[in-house]
Amino acid sequence: MADIRPFTALRPAPGLESVIAALPYDVYNRQEATEIVRRNPDSFLAIDRAETGFGPEMDTYAPEVYQRAARVLREWIEQGKFRKDEAPCYYLYELTMNGRSQTGIVACASVDDYLNGAIKKHENTRADKEQDRIRHVDACDMQTGPIFLAYRSHEILRETIRKCKEERPACDFVSDDGIGHRVWVIREEDQAGHIREQLQKLDAVYIADGHHRCASAVKVGLMRREEHPEYTGREEFNFFLAVLFPDEELYIMDYNRVVRDLNGYTAEAFLEKIEENFEVEKAEQSPYRPDRKGRFGLFLENNWYRLTARSHILSEDAVDGLDVSLLQNHLLGPVLGIQDPKTDRRIDFVGGIRGIGELERRVHTDMKAAFSLYPTSIGELFAVADAGRLMPPKSTWFEPKLRSGLFLHELKDIDESETGGK
Repeated sequence: MADIRPFTALRPAPGLESVIAALPYDVYNRQEATEIVRRNPDSFLAIDRAETGFGPEMDTYAPEVYQRAARVLREWIEQGKFRKDEAPCYYLYELTMNGRSQTGIVACASVDDYLNGAIKKHENTRADKEQDRIRHVDACDMQTGPIFLAYRSHEILRETIRKCKEERPACDFVSDDGIGHRVWVIREEDQAGHIREQLQKLDAVYIADGHHRCASAVKVGLMRREEHPEYTGREEFNFFLAVLFPDEELYIMDYNRVVRDLNGYTAEAFLEKIEENFEVEKAEQSPYRPDRKGRFGLFLENNWYRLTARSHILSEDAVDGLDVSLLQNHLLGPVLGIQDPKTDRRIDFVGGIRGIGELERRVHTDMKAAFSLYPTSIGELFAVADAGRLMPPKSTWFEPKLRSGLFLHELKDIDESETGGK
């Protein structure tokens, strides 16, 4: 049973939501982020990627970058660009993409629930990637990007959310990429109490996206505990910002692979070699998008092929049975020699949001071959996490992406803020 509690959020002032809200910091490279901030100085990327306020000579991870993030954030609050709610609330955050919507509960999840496994993960994190967000959260004294959590759909909770959405939203806008965003504030004690009661009945909560942000938030919480050895466990630094979505509403896109070479094989020899584990046919559609689990697309020498996993490599194992595992364990590893896709520079990954056409473009520019995959399902993600296992890297691509800057969670308690304590 996870402790998912309401909190007192800082939110953009009315009318500024669409200006401030930004895609997650890790969606962009430095050049892209700098250009966005140049066009819109009020984009939250000015804080999430504070290096955009310096010239290219400044190290992205220099202390001055994090100091700037904290300073700009405080200036925006003082200027009234953010306002703090008067009391702890739950919030609803609805995203609509291509006519389909998903609604999450914005709340704070417990550091202890992450540590004891009540909040389940399916991906390892890297210490070097955690450090950037640890320093950012610590300097800003806030969590600015929510963690994407998922739960198995709950009928009573679904009905409660539906009723709350009958009220007028606190904000309603469409971002430049066509995604609709609506937010409701759950201030009524009866409604908030009912949501909390139902959340406590969830059998499990899962990290869907944002493992590194989550691990970083937890480590900042642990740092604060060391600084405050008298902590009770109820202080704000013991919780992290999250949005919880029901599994039935989530949309996972394919996460595809491109490779630089065929490991010494000619195209003909490569196709012959992979016949051992995959049935290889010329694809009827071009480009080819797999229509079911166990099928893959291959773009090679300007042709699309349909690969179907042979029965002897199929597995009921939660991890080995994933399509990303079948491709890695029976083709990318043994045939192409790509043993560690996390570090091998001969492979790159293309999120499904970029479209199958992006695979063809990469092969025509800097790659030799591309593989299109059938999307991993949320059920498969749950099964891996329930088994205490980990997915291969780049297994899931969730859309739409949660915006940063719509909800901020301050780590200081009210009494600390008033007395100046950290």
